[in-house]
Amino acid sequence: MSGNVEIERKFLVASSDWRDEVSQADPIRQAYVAVTDKLNVRVRRYGPDAFLTVKGKAVGITRKEIETAVPVEFVEAVLAEGLFQGQPVEKTRYLVPHKGFTFEIDVFEGANAGLVVAEIELESEESDFPRPPWLGEEVTADHRYSNSYLAQHSWSEWGPPVEPPGGQVGGQ
Repeated sequence: MSGNVEIERKFLVASSDWRDEVSQADPIRQAYVAVTDKLNVRVRRYGPDAFLTVKGKAVGITRKEIETAVPVEFVEAVLAEGLFQGQPVEKTRYLVPHKGFTFEIDVFEGANAGLVVAEIELESEESDFPRPPWLGEEVTADHRYSNSYLAQHSWSEWGPPVEPPGGQVGGQ
């Protein structure tokens, strides 16, 4: 079980130039068992693995997070039985190394198709990092781009009507 503090910034993706730098890609399917003002409880299938995660409310770009591996069958049962709020969030996560840092680029599917965001986890709130040319507008403070919000209010309901240029990978 990991218990730690997550310090993360989130950005829109301004172009598809990141595609040539991908080091790994994994499908993610997750759902929110509980979403309150104080915390979120999530189950996630990440590639071949499965996790149960509890995240506290963000303060700035920092939030408490406790995560533990669970049997894949547990997550599949929660999803199959509909024991979650909203709808599952489906995406492919691409890991993109850039000058000693790793960006996680999420290309969303289903009701959130067309949305592409880049996240970077930092050691501290003051940490600086090199910005790749494909990195777009920062949306860390915009709660609509949180996965828990997207599970309740799909991007197709409120996002731009056109697909961002960072969208498709390998003709997907």
